[in-house]
Amino acid sequence: MPDVDDVQGQGKSKEFYEDVPMATPGFFLKGSGSLDWGMKNRLSRIFNPQTGRTVMLAIDHGYFQGPTTGLERIDLNIVPLMPYADALMLTRGILRTTVPPTITKPIVMRCSGGPSILKELSNERLAVSIEDAIRMNVSAITLQVFIGGEYETRSVRNMTKLVDMGLRYGIPTMAVTAVGKDMVREARYFRLACRICAELGAHFVKTYYVPDGFQTVTASCPVPIVMAGGKKIPELDALTMAYQAIEEGAAGVDMGRNIFQCDAPIAMLTAVRKVVHEQMKPTEALELYETLRNERKKE
Repeated sequence: MPDVDDVQGQGKSKEFYEDVPMATPGFFLKGSGSLDWGMKNRLSRIFNPQTGRTVMLAIDHGYFQGPTTGLERIDLNIVPLMPYADALMLTRGILRTTVPPTITKPIVMRCSGGPSILKELSNERLAVSIEDAIRMNVSAITLQVFIGGEYETRSVRNMTKLVDMGLRYGIPTMAVTAVGKDMVREARYFRLACRICAELGAHFVKTYYVPDGFQTVTASCPVPIVMAGGKKIPELDALTMAYQAIEEGAAGVDMGRNIFQCDAPIAMLTAVRKVVHEQMKPTEALELYETLRNERKKE
């Protein structure tokens, strides 16, 4: 029988050494020291080499749930936000139809799809060829991985195939740990999901923040973790969540609804950047957000 004590909470207690950073010889990003030059160059576009962190703007929600609130008109509501993000996470359809080619932000392209919100979401397949990703000059490719989902093995296989495709051309892969209705949002689950993704080749992982034990998730994952923004919550709560995630080892955030569904998206994106790159305290970041929001209202 395999050792499943981490999943079931059995066996000897674990030691994650959360206060001891993992050494990364030759490169600023965790676990990336042995990658090829092209991989490192693309990762350096996504992650700021000075801080080792990133603020990604996620606008790929429509690939399974259609015109999400705030994303009804990406050309009007989202394109103006793009210069304020470090990287953009989106689909090839939106990139080709809506994003001006003069936008030079690095693109993290979603490459999985299939079911809508009306069906079993874990039943995804790869939906973009590596040749098309290359044509669109993306900096990374990404997909959902449904650990514990009905089609878990298929989604893991999708990821390993995408990793192999990217490795051929020097394009890193980000795995996104999906959380379905039957999956418990706790550190034990995210340790399992993130570690599986990293063990099988993902170059960085997007996952959710949990207040109890998130530092064990980042410590036990040998590649950078980017925090998912999740559903819309009050601005102070979102800024606090981002601050705590960075304090507990995340290499950045990938926020969508907590940016484009708030009253002043540019102000919120600016405040989040201050938290991530300068470790501004959440209350100070909220003051910045409110100041910028009020200035916008006067214009």
